[in-house]
Amino acid sequence: MVERGSGRSLLLTLCLLLLPQLSAADDACQQLTATGNPEYPPYLWRDPHNPQQLIGANADLLKYLGEALGLKIQVLYGGPWSRAQEEVRTGRIDLLAGYFLTQARQQEMDFVKPPFLHTPSVVWVRQDAAFAYRSWHDLRGHTGGTLVSNSHGQQFDDYATANLTLEAVPSARQAFEKLLHKRNDYVIYEQYPGMALARTLRMEKQLKFLEPPVSSEGLYLALSRESRCNQPALRERLAQKMKEIVSGPLPGQLLEKNLERWRQEQANVQH
Repeated sequence: MVERGSGRSLLLTLCLLLLPQLSAADDACQQLTATGNPEYPPYLWRDPHNPQQLIGANADLLKYLGEALGLKIQVLYGGPWSRAQEEVRTGRIDLLAGYFLTQARQQEMDFVKPPFLHTPSVVWVRQDAAFAYRSWHDLRGHTGGTLVSNSHGQQFDDYATANLTLEAVPSARQAFEKLLHKRNDYVIYEQYPGMALARTLRMEKQLKFLEPPVSSEGLYLALSRESRCNQPALRERLAQKMKEIVSGPLPGQLLEKNLERWRQEQANVQH
């Protein structure tokens, strides 16, 4: 039979042994990792001086968000877009920096609302092979390209699955090259990243995008369900600070700044 005093002493000893572990876990969650689409300027792209890091408007916003909450958020290169998503789904990386919200994705990640930016997705075509386009219906009968695991919003995704012929490839570069080689008629891709990529590949005079956009979707921060740092308190703090940020001019300012940053970087490369 254990005496009452001995029981208390044992409990106290166990608590003291656990405290350093709890403290270490809490300290570890002061540093989070994030990743995203590495072919996504001005939102995200690989740092030419440190290719294992991503830079851009989304990375700058995460850095600001982290500093405001006393967190350090590293935005890392997690591989091509489809692999980057898998890295976050499995919890090897904590956050996705820029994700469209769909029903399927909500089953796998916790989205921090509201979105911090909106981006239009457009129909890219060859300059010499444009076709009449006013609505999604006009894409029927044409073969299109898209990226593996990419989304352009729930409504368009559902329509495309039911009505369109879309072939997915791992990278936007491959999608644009297939388009130029006449292996498809159009590519669905975001407007600003597409403009940036066309400039990089020197395809600006060969490609153009059609109006109107197929969609304009919010870019969200998404937290892995498998991340050990995904706790209600952290999600609440992120959401509250995000509301403050999007109510002001900062997201738009970061977008403009990184458009110019990308232009300068490409100008330096070409010289």
